[in-house]
Amino acid sequence: MRVAFQVLERAAPAIGARWAERIWFRLPKRTARSALARLAPSGDPGRRFTIRVGGTDVVGGTWGDAGPVVYLVHGWAGHRGQLEAFAPGLVRRGFRVVAFDAPSHGESGPGAFGPRSSSIPEFADALAAVVAQHGPAEGIVAHSLGSVAAAIALCDGLRAGRVAMIAPMASPASYARHFARILGFGPRTLARLTRRVERRVGAPMRHFDVPEIGRAVLMPPTLIVHDRADRSIPVTDGIAIAEAWPTARLHVTSGLGHRRLLREPEVVGAVVDFMDGKEPRLAG
Repeated sequence: MRVAFQVLERAAPAIGARWAERIWFRLPKRTARSALARLAPSGDPGRRFTIRVGGTDVVGGTWGDAGPVVYLVHGWAGHRGQLEAFAPGLVRRGFRVVAFDAPSHGESGPGAFGPRSSSIPEFADALAAVVAQHGPAEGIVAHSLGSVAAAIALCDGLRAGRVAMIAPMASPASYARHFARILGFGPRTLARLTRRVERRVGAPMRHFDVPEIGRAVLMPPTLIVHDRADRSIPVTDGIAIAEAWPTARLHVTSGLGHRRLLREPEVVGAVVDFMDGKEPRLAG
C-alpha cells in the first residue's frame, strides 16, 4: 500500500486522495454478534434506549435512577461498553450515567455514508441529541476522538459542568499528517485529501482543532489524562490541549497505553472524584 501511495503521489495525487479518503472515514469490519458481545464486559449494559439522530438509530444505555447526568463518549471504532467502568462509581456518588454508540459503532445504525463510515460531526450530533433527551450534562467523560466531538458540541452551545478527556486527540489536521506518513503519501495527496475531508464534513479542519476551541470559547473545568506509552494518539496531544485551555489540568500516566486507561482503577477513581467536585488523586 505504501508503495502504491508513493507512486500515486508522483503520478496521480487526486486518485491517491480519493483512496485515502475512503480509508480515513472507514471503520474496521465488525459483526453485530461481536459488537454485542463486547458491549458490557461487566455484565451490566444498563437500561437500553434508542433515539433517532440524522436518519439513523443511536443506541445507548443508562445507569442510575436519578441525579445529575454524566455522559460517556467513546472514541473512533469504539463502543459504549468501553467506558462502563466509570458507571458504578458515578452512580454511587448520586449521578445518573448515560452512554451511547455513535453512528456506525456498537449497536447503532449506519452513519450518513454507510455502515462502516462515521465522522466527528456525527459523533457530536449524536451527543447533543442524547443530551437533549436525557437532560443537562453535569459532566462528560470522553475518550480519544470522542473528546474532539465533545469539544465541538461544547463550542456549538452544549453546556456541561465538567469534562474529563481520556487520551484526547488534539487536531485531525495533525493526525492527517501522521496518517500520510503511515500510508506513505506526501504533500500533494495530503492537500487533496484535506479538501475532500472538509467537503464531506462541511467544515474546515481548523474547526476541529481542540486547543484552538479552548482558546476561543471558555470551557468548563477539564481533567485530561494521557499516557506516555500511547501509540494511537501521542501524549503531546493531551499536553497541547492542557496548555491551551485555561480551565484544564493534565495528568500523565505511564504504561497504560491508549485503552487501558479506561479500566485502570486509579484513573477511573480520579475521574469520578473530579466529576464529584473533589480533587482527583493520581500518582505520577
